[in-house]
Amino acid sequence: MMNALCRAGAIIIFLGGGFLPLASRGQSLDLIGINVLRSVVTNLNGAGILVAQPEADVTLSPLGFEINPPYAYSLGRPITYASADGVSTNFPNSLGGDSWHADTVANYFFGWTSGIATNVAHVDNFDANYYVTNYVLNWPQPPLGDAVVNESFFYGYEVTNLPTPANELGIIDQQQIDQAYDDFSTTYGTLFVSSVGDGGSPPYQVAVPPGTAYNSIGAGSYGIGTQSGIGPTLDNGRCKPDLVAPAGVTSYSTPMIAGAAALLLEGGGRGDGGANTNAATDSRTVKALLLNGAVKPPGWTNGPNAPLDTRYGAGLLNVFNSYEELAGGQQTNCMAALVAAGGVHPPGTATNPVAALSGWDFNTVTSGATNDALNHYYFNVANGNPAGRFTATATLVWERQWEETNINRLALFLYAAATSNLVACSTSLVDNVQHFRVPELAAGMYDLQIWKAGGTNTVSTNEAYAVAFAFTADPALSAIRSGTNVTLTWPAYPAGYGLQTATGLVAAVWSTNGMPNSQPLVTVTNGMNQAVLTATNRTRFYRLSSPNF
Repeated sequence: MMNALCRAGAIIIFLGGGFLPLASRGQSLDLIGINVLRSVVTNLNGAGILVAQPEADVTLSPLGFEINPPYAYSLGRPITYASADGVSTNFPNSLGGDSWHADTVANYFFGWTSGIATNVAHVDNFDANYYVTNYVLNWPQPPLGDAVVNESFFYGYEVTNLPTPANELGIIDQQQIDQAYDDFSTTYGTLFVSSVGDGGSPPYQVAVPPGTAYNSIGAGSYGIGTQSGIGPTLDNGRCKPDLVAPAGVTSYSTPMIAGAAALLLEGGGRGDGGANTNAATDSRTVKALLLNGAVKPPGWTNGPNAPLDTRYGAGLLNVFNSYEELAGGQQTNCMAALVAAGGVHPPGTATNPVAALSGWDFNTVTSGATNDALNHYYFNVANGNPAGRFTATATLVWERQWEETNINRLALFLYAAATSNLVACSTSLVDNVQHFRVPELAAGMYDLQIWKAGGTNTVSTNEAYAVAFAFTADPALSAIRSGTNVTLTWPAYPAGYGLQTATGLVAAVWSTNGMPNSQPLVTVTNGMNQAVLTATNRTRFYRLSSPNF
């Protein structure tokens, strides 16, 4: 089977790394919002979701790709093993052998003690060569029904004697692989969460397949000393990774993101995001929610032509933020309009603003032969506090369609309705994700626009898209002294804010040292974080800071 992949221009290699201490895993769950989510929504655990975990061989003989149920804390979890030698529902079996890598990835994905989606309904555990060759590269095959596929492996570089660095790094192969993944996901609605590679020395630190596919979530890793591929992609400069999670290597950040996707699929499927469960569980909606809920790490940057950071994507996974935006419900556009192709598109008259300031939509935008198309979403950003400041985030996701090498051109704009001033935009010509974050947004009426180019160079007149949005008031911190204690409270949503302290305000030095910024020291009651501190004789000042790292 390796030869088949070589003919496709790639070699699968596993991602390295060892086990993290349990304390570090617990801290990771807190950092990505799992602990606070579980304290607010106690029955969200991936129940009913079918997932797949293809694994690259790490032992050569016997074929080592299999999850050992006890080591993965998945006793009683139905697992189907599949390779070129057959299919089995038993372990051990004659198809292959236990893989420490598969066990660790499974533990992060759905393991009882430190997994994200602890109650997924079924796991298809494939030899990765067999899965990619027989399902992704040589399809159509009968659909497996797996909603989320975790791929904690990446393709090796095809080094040749060709003189150009582009060919040495296998751009042609990347394009072929990306196309196969995009066609598969478009046909079956599968959400691939895939590693962008563990990087290396220049020029080999670039993002590599399978995480470079347009429709996939390209997973990177976050933290001191981590190894992770970075963007832009070699083929046309697209933004990858899409999202990062705290792990030393992408082997273990990938299943955190895949597990978070399974949680949103469960929540959307049972109606937590409203009655339109088909829209809530569409892979585009899940991707938009995950990216929009991400917390920006220090150094995160983007721009109108580069919607995501080259190292961190949309930021650090926070599934609590994403779930809260899912729970905000589907909010349809307020108005649709056509404008002359290439023409200006100022905000219209905002007479029916969106009911929620945090939510999502799955919709269609339709352009014409001579006209661009616009879907308008109006927001009255005041929330009872017209003097307050807000942070706005929005993420637009659409697909590269089946067998298409190009994508429809969509863009994201935010206008101040009263002045028609452009506040933010994301207008990349090559990405099928647009994203922006606007801090210190003044109260007022705003027009969020989904724009689609018309004319003769479009892939199609219609494009289905998902958009996730949040206009959140900057959180207020309150302090109440009781005896020798001080109780600090602030809103649990949006997550990503943490306590800092200083002994004075003159030349203040703010620090998180000694601050209870994680569970169990911070508890959540009625949507509010609460931390109890011991009062001292010294005057102390506290503030909230984002990011909370």
